Amino acid sequence: MDLDTICKPIEKELEIFNKRYKESLSSDISLIGKIMEYLLVQDSKKIRPILVLLSSKMCGEPCENTYISAVLVEMLHTATLIHDDVVDEADRRRGVPSINAIWQNKTSVLIGDWLFSRCLSNMIFMRDFDMLSLLSRTAELLSEGEIRQIEGSSGWLVDEESYYEMIFAKTASLFAASCRLGAMGVCASRDKVEALYDYGKNLGMAFQIKDDLLDFTGSEDEIGKPRFSDLKGNIMTLPLIYTLRRIEDEERALLRKKIELADNEESFVEIIKVVEKSGGIEYSERKINEFSTKAIEALRIFPDSEVKGSMIGFVHFNMERKK
Repeated sequence: MDLDTICKPIEKELEIFNKRYKESLSSDISLIGKIMEYLLVQDSKKIRPILVLLSSKMCGEPCENTYISAVLVEMLHTATLIHDDVVDEADRRRGVPSINAIWQNKTSVLIGDWLFSRCLSNMIFMRDFDMLSLLSRTAELLSEGEIRQIEGSSGWLVDEESYYEMIFAKTASLFAASCRLGAMGVCASRDKVEALYDYGKNLGMAFQIKDDLLDFTGSEDEIGKPRFSDLKGNIMTLPLIYTLRRIEDEERALLRKKIELADNEESFVEIIKVVEKSGGIEYSERKINEFSTKAIEALRIFPDSEVKGSMIGFVHFNMERKK
């Protein structure tokens, strides 16, 4: 199932969101306006606002708080991406030059800060303390996740459990919050709110593992950013964590040295071969399937519907995507 098919039940709501999101990014400052225009024409999947809208429609009819939530989660996500590209020194995002590649780091950091500030100013329109509390805690988790990743890249001490904690914070927390906000906005019952939170959390975990796996298996044209970027940044992801746990001490020391010295396509391909041989790719795919199954199981309390079909389709979309 592709994204267009997934979004069929919320076509009208997506149109309203897109209009509201564009309005929320307007500014009298010409440089901000120019950069926002550049962001708006990029090929963003808008996964998080889609999850807000689908979750809302699963439990009722989207309302004002639904659209405010959808705008806010996309703002938060975009701000973190801009900051991430500065930290990672990335020059491409979604197959096009990143903000920092065009406008340099100083402007990029300030634009990310401006988006966070605009997000805060828009929160006051929500007028729901529980939803505001969820959003503020999620923003905190997003930052904590990135800091955990930086902390882990300074050595080889990241284990599988720490990896899961990190990807929950940096990715799955916003997926989970998006689904919970969608349900909360239409005053869904507690069991439905929690079920959708569990769905979003597990989908988010599977999504980040898939992203990390694509760094090993995807092509640069497909994923829209340089291949091996995690390896180059010494970022510990699941395929590598599993490999380092499975191989013998001597081989482990040799692999670490290879990663530290790798500086060309051929050297990175050699590392990928070790990861494949150890079962790191297969293990990561197995974990994606496990989290995906949990996401679908979380939806069992809901009756079959077109919206539920789209949410299940979202899980399969992630499992099969190439970028």
